[in-house]
Order: sequence, then C-alpha cells, then structure tokens
Amino acid sequence: MAKRNIITLPDPLLRKTSEPVERVDDEMRTLIDDMLETMYEAPGIGLAGIQIAVPRRVLVMDVSRDEDARAPHALINPEVVWTSDEMAPYEEGCLSIPEYYAEIERPARCRVTYIDRDGARQEMEADGILATCVQHEIDHLNGLLFIDYLSKLKRDRVIKKFAKAEKQRATHAL
Repeated sequence: MAKRNIITLPDPLLRKTSEPVERVDDEMRTLIDDMLETMYEAPGIGLAGIQIAVPRRVLVMDVSRDEDARAPHALINPEVVWTSDEMAPYEEGCLSIPEYYAEIERPARCRVTYIDRDGARQEMEADGILATCVQHEIDHLNGLLFIDYLSKLKRDRVIKKFAKAEKQRATHAL
C-alpha cells in the first residue's frame, strides 16, 4: 500500500466526471488499498479516486469512529438508485477543501448499487453519516463538490480563498 497525494481546490481535475471502471483486477484492488491508506492517514471518512488524480468511478469510505473496529467500504461504479424525501443536515468537510466546513442538507437515506473489490454486484442501504458520506463521494465522481450546495456568494468566497492560497504557494515555490 502507498499513500497518495490528495489534490485540492482549485485543481480543475476536481470538476472532471470520472470514467467507469471496466474491470476489477489486482491493479484496481491496489488502488483501493492505496486510497484507504491515504484516507485513514489524512484523516478522513471518504475519498474518491478523482481526489488522488485518478478519474475512475471508485470511492472508499469508513465512517466508524474506532480505529480498532475499522469498517472500510470500497465502491466501484457506484450509483444512487433511490433517495428518501426526508432531508438531513450535516456539517461536511472535504479532504480536497481542507479546513473548510459547511452545513449541507442531503437526503437522509439512500440506496446505492455498486461493484465490490471482488467484482460482485452489491446494493447498500445507507442512512445517517453513511448516507451523507456516500452521496458526497459520488458527487466527486460526477465533478461536484459539497460547496456547490452553498449559495453562489459563499461558494465564490471559498473558491477565491483557495485560488489565492494556490497562487501564493506557486509564487513561493519559484
């Protein structure tokens, strides 16, 4: 396993729609293992392939609170097939938008179909933080960020702040 670099706003790759995974093989399982290591070390509860500059429809999550009882999930080609009408607010953050948090309202429950790391078709019912996390990560695969749910004014402020920070880093790197 290897820790990968997480790309951050304003990297344009974060707005790219990820391509479907054609087959689950050892290379894909290695990618999943690398993503889990990267996510745990960050630390975070979810990570999409695009966040490590791999534009494939793969994500990992672990919403368990206890390091001794980790419960990792790896979803390949995930698709939300149902969401509840009931909405739930949650203060979201993102490894690609470090140290920024905002309350986002999403469907409280959802059902997702996906392929697991062994290539088997699966279906997951999610509620609570798991529902929030899986919807957040699938958004990444579609080129969406949680800040897209904010007002235009708030979103523009966040983008401007990260663009300015990136410009300063580039200037200091010279």
